[in-house]
Amino acid sequence: MSTIVLATFDGEVLRPDKPIGLPPNSRVRLTLETEPVEDETSFLDVAQNLQLNGPIDWFNRLSGSQAPAWEHLSCKLQLARYS
Repeated sequence: MSTIVLATFDGEVLRPDKPIGLPPNSRVRLTLETEPVEDETSFLDVAQNLQLNGPIDWFNRLSGSQAPAWEHLSCKLQLARYS
């Protein structure tokens, strides 16, 4: 039987991310393949580094359910700009 199991190495042992359904002391054969490291840069970091200039109320031009989320992000960007 072959199963792909994602796990984290804590420096001593591999810890599966989810239960794997094996009885204790089961023997298994492991083939290790490291997962690519995800970039931890947030959208807010990227947006701030772009240093874009535009109307301060650009989010007012959005419609629908996205407008409140964009308004929140715009406020964060404005606060970051002046801090």
